[in-house]
Amino acid sequence: MIQFEELHQQNHEITELSNVLTQLMCERALCDNPVTSELFFRYVESVKKHFDFENKHLITVLLQHHDKDAVNTANDFLSGSAEIKRVFDKYVRKWCRNKKLRIGSHEQFMSDTEDMFRLVLERIEMETERLYPMVRKIREAA
Repeated sequence: MIQFEELHQQNHEITELSNVLTQLMCERALCDNPVTSELFFRYVESVKKHFDFENKHLITVLLQHHDKDAVNTANDFLSGSAEIKRVFDKYVRKWCRNKKLRIGSHEQFMSDTEDMFRLVLERIEMETERLYPMVRKIREAA
């Protein structure tokens, strides 16, 4: 059984971490702080865990369904996940080494970080509005 409460909790944690990190990272000196670093890598792991969980538990349900709209939605989310993972991994490779932030240009780092947070938060919004309701509908019909 899919635990939507767990998904919503993951979404909440990712959102809160991005909000806190945005505030902390505005100060260049705080980017090198161990607390900021720990929160940042918690965010990275939370995003990866969330996408893996969705692909394993939600997308699979939609792909196995006979409804064309469900399968199309699953494929849309799968391709979106693949693209976000690609961009996310590129971002992490650019700004992180050995579980430490490596910031050359703070201005560029903040721009890239804000773009990444926005991309992830937009995805969470799409999940909440499109993916979760479709999976609920299929589960209720079964």
